[in-house]
Amino acid sequence: MALRIGLFIAAALLLGAHFLREGNLVALALSLCAPLLFLHRKRWTLVLLQLLAYGAAGLWIGVALRLIEARQQAGRAWLAAAVILGSVALLSVLAGALLNSGSIRERYRR
Repeated sequence: MALRIGLFIAAALLLGAHFLREGNLVALALSLCAPLLFLHRKRWTLVLLQLLAYGAAGLWIGVALRLIEARQQAGRAWLAAAVILGSVALLSVLAGALLNSGSIRERYRR
């Protein structure tokens, strides 16, 4: 269970770093506070955290596509950035999917 929560925290920190770079302090604060929902042991918090993780993956894919397009237009290398951002998106999807495991769900009852 600690690995599942730790993976979500890592995804939230990466998302927070993105928002910090963008200058969006409200989204940064929400990203950093999201893991605190693990302290509220209700099923709806797991659903919300999963939605946040999947939303983060969508954001990372969008960022990757925009970055790839900009780098291709500038004639710069884009493959490394695509691999990195794709990996971060995959981490976010994995963090959300692992929150649906039986061991987590039994601790977060309705």
